[in-house]
Amino acid sequence: MADPPGPPERAPLECDLVHGPRRKRSSMTAAIAAVTMIALVLAPAAMAADGVGLGGRTTDKDVTFFCFGVIALFMILPVVLSLIQARLDGRKERMREQIERVRRS
Repeated sequence: MADPPGPPERAPLECDLVHGPRRKRSSMTAAIAAVTMIALVLAPAAMAADGVGLGGRTTDKDVTFFCFGVIALFMILPVVLSLIQARLDGRKERMREQIERVRRS
């Protein structure tokens, strides 16, 4: 006696192919939500009592120097990143010229 034929094989539907990334996205969302909740729960414990934290008492001078540091960071960072980009663009152009020379010969 022959086995009855099973259901025919079907090609995966487009919606079947989408569920994989959707699961990854939902697990990533759950992880971000968990980290956010932990940070919110632990934030009050991290607050310093009477302005005394890990670095000692916080003064106006400390806050001012920190803010100057932030200003310096946002002034220096674009300059440094622009210099890096310019160097990489020059390298890219040199490589293109070398490739064109090899193709021509």
